[in-house]
Amino acid sequence: MTERQDISGWEFAEPEVRATGRARGLLRNALRVRRTQVGLVITALVVGLAVVGPFLAPYSETEFVGRPLAQNAPGTLFGTDYLGRDVFSRLLNGGVSVLILAVLCTLLGVGVGLLVALVAGYGRGWVDELLMRISDVLLAFPAIVLALLFLAIWGPEPWAIVLTVGAGHVPRVARVLRAAVLDVSSLDYVRSAEAMGLRRWSIRFGDLLPNVTGPLMVEAGLRLTYSVALVAGLGFLGLSGLEADQADWGLMINENRTGLTVQPWAVLLPVLAIGLLTIGTNLVADGIARAAAGIERRADR
Repeated sequence: MTERQDISGWEFAEPEVRATGRARGLLRNALRVRRTQVGLVITALVVGLAVVGPFLAPYSETEFVGRPLAQNAPGTLFGTDYLGRDVFSRLLNGGVSVLILAVLCTLLGVGVGLLVALVAGYGRGWVDELLMRISDVLLAFPAIVLALLFLAIWGPEPWAIVLTVGAGHVPRVARVLRAAVLDVSSLDYVRSAEAMGLRRWSIRFGDLLPNVTGPLMVEAGLRLTYSVALVAGLGFLGLSGLEADQADWGLMINENRTGLTVQPWAVLLPVLAIGLLTIGTNLVADGIARAAAGIERRADR
């Protein structure tokens, strides 16, 4: 059943149908923006490298194939790392963990932040004040500091990384989406829904959520970009939660930085992969923002 009918005879689409329709329309408009197209291509290439890479790697990520930090080791494309393992194979195996953790962090942060924004922006009163003051306190601390604090308590476990990085996104997402909810909640159709006696949560998901889809998708794109950087940064510090010999792009940079002048590929390749992924997701988020703001495609040329 996709529609509901109130006592006055007017028909309304169900909340999930309306939200989905708005999101699809925004995505269609965003795909017409050139920077979105470029960003999707770059992101797809890096994601494809990370997902398919382990099946194409010529060697195991832990296999020793030559002397350490050799640029021209036989049978390798980009030489060996500081222990003599194939750099290209470790690059192909090291992206899955970064991608999975970054996506989970983004889903957690954006999902909880959206709920906080809907409760605070439409509830107002003391609930709004309490939630926003808590957000202000959390915003005073850099996300990387909070992550290091809680990882020091819980240990560098993957679930702890998702929880801490995702929690760091919540106040930022809540702030942005709360402002959008406040703008929408004062419109006439929201007042009409209240006058008809609809429940507050029905109004939140049926009338407010579909009309903040634009800011929501933009924030999701930005949070994904920041998640990639944070997860890679934690990997650089050795806090990725992986086994010591498992490949990770952030960890690869830290492991081989002392041999940068001797064997630069062991550092440059993971830096390039992380940089391209960040640029790609940022371009997609910017394209969605332009589409949500109604900027014409010709302005992006």
